[in-house]
Amino acid sequence: MATPRAAAAAVAARPSTPRRRARARAGDGRHLDATADAVRAAGVAARRAAPRTGRAEDGEEDARGRRAVYVETYGCQMNVNDSEVMMAVLEGAGYDETKEVNDADVILINTCAIRDKAEAKIWQRLAYFRSLGNGKKRSEKPVVGVLGCMAERIKEKLLEADRLADIVAGPDAYRDLPNLIDAVVGNPGGKAMNVQLSVEETYADIIPVREAGSHSAFVTIMRGCDNACAFCIVPYTRGRERSRDLASIMYEIRLLSEQGVKEVTLLGQNVNSYAGEPASATTTDFLSSLRGESKDPIAELANASTERLASASGSAFVGYADGFASRYDPERKRAGTIQFAELLDKVASVDPEMRIRFTSPHPKDFPDDVLRVIRDRPNVSKCLHMPAQSGSSATLERMARGYTRESYFALIDRVKAMIPGCAITTDIISGFCGETEDDHEDTVSLMSAIGYEQAFMFAYSEREGTAGQRHQIDDVPEDVKQRRLQEVIDAFRARAAEKQQMEIGSTHCVLVEGPSKKNSDEWTGKTDTSKWVVFEKNDAIGKYAGDEDAPTSGSYGVKPGDYVAVRVTGCSTGTLFGQVLGKTSLVEFQNLHGAQWTTPKSSNGASAR
Repeated sequence: MATPRAAAAAVAARPSTPRRRARARAGDGRHLDATADAVRAAGVAARRAAPRTGRAEDGEEDARGRRAVYVETYGCQMNVNDSEVMMAVLEGAGYDETKEVNDADVILINTCAIRDKAEAKIWQRLAYFRSLGNGKKRSEKPVVGVLGCMAERIKEKLLEADRLADIVAGPDAYRDLPNLIDAVVGNPGGKAMNVQLSVEETYADIIPVREAGSHSAFVTIMRGCDNACAFCIVPYTRGRERSRDLASIMYEIRLLSEQGVKEVTLLGQNVNSYAGEPASATTTDFLSSLRGESKDPIAELANASTERLASASGSAFVGYADGFASRYDPERKRAGTIQFAELLDKVASVDPEMRIRFTSPHPKDFPDDVLRVIRDRPNVSKCLHMPAQSGSSATLERMARGYTRESYFALIDRVKAMIPGCAITTDIISGFCGETEDDHEDTVSLMSAIGYEQAFMFAYSEREGTAGQRHQIDDVPEDVKQRRLQEVIDAFRARAAEKQQMEIGSTHCVLVEGPSKKNSDEWTGKTDTSKWVVFEKNDAIGKYAGDEDAPTSGSYGVKPGDYVAVRVTGCSTGTLFGQVLGKTSLVEFQNLHGAQWTTPKSSNGASAR
């Protein structure tokens, strides 16, 4: 099981900054229904009348009848999107988000349980949050809640043994948050918990509360994981796989397009194992109630299917990539459903100016059907995350990954043949149970042979309850793990430096993300292949004409969310540096070059990447 990652190499979990968000959603955090107001259903953003200025005294709501909630989010993109879902639920129940922890009536921390280091940081934060109530009356102390994967993993310990939390809620219990909070407020010493995992919950009828004016968004399409890799805690904290219905996903994508969002990342613990239905009863009722729809929206979704892909009414299982297997019967699970290739094709068809990414996939779920959609849709990112975890067939077997070193190499070769120039990223675990020096050398050679653009590399951290912890011995000493990890990182960096050098002279269609953190006179942006680019700000630029020597026309300002053409002039191991050539669009750049990048003039073609 590959989980979404938010940072390169071995990095500690970090909090996302609590933000003030636009309420661009229907249903106000509740179930959508046929009587929903049409303006809200169309996704018009509305904001609360005024920011929260202070904390309510003695447990009472403020003059506007609302409470303040402070949220910190750790871990993966799924957690970020879950926090947005949670805020939709809470705003509908009378809460506003505050950026100031000291103003909060309720403090919630959305947690990660992948590694010990992530959990250690959360314990520190909980101790700090609890200290905010020191010297205050019970009724004045903020309610502290632990949510997400860590809450699911250690449950009672948070409430009883350490008493650092008042409420505990698992990732399938966010609808119950208002009830859990109410059970504690006004009940000194009270505790509340809901960690029940669901086989159905997808939050399909809740539109997340996102940051106002954001040009990128996460959209969760499935939850849970059935792979049960030996090292992974996710199936035990996130539950079984279940997929959102197609109609609810398409509605959310259309909503984001109308709001001007330029990049959407589809999320799931095993995102490319998506197997959904056309629509649920709730979604059908909601979509059918929309005003301004000249045709049946459900029929429109179904008819958007491409002939070469699975039918929207369901199809036979299209199969795994050659040489890959799983522990469950995929035909029983996926036959008659809409599968990932179909979903990806439909999502990409909504807005040709919206770049589509997805994470985190499992290599087994990259059959040719999926690769064809990635190849043929210009707005689907040509950067694929292919979590290898190890380069040793023996270690992969102990990990229960369902493939060998040879089959993994064959899949990478297939990707490069079908999608020339496609960037490849990966996850690696060093020092898993029973790993020998020969196993480790196989992983080092894998890094050198493939030449990943990015890699998320960690020493094995045993998690209680996993198959690895229950049935295998964590027998690689910590110092050996760290030495092996460094050798893997060194092998990655050597090839990554070569790949970066090969970018010099190329031109990329870059989505402007925002000012550089190191220099406010520079912009940072991201290429289609997920590489970061830094380039100088200009007061105004012309329209890109297809070549650095071609004259530009017009004068345009640049802001986050714009596409610009950037020629790469230099690089470091993790960043490209460039010169902006002009303003462009995803479609215009594609029409000029037939891809979202050009190769250096001295290069022989895309294969040089």
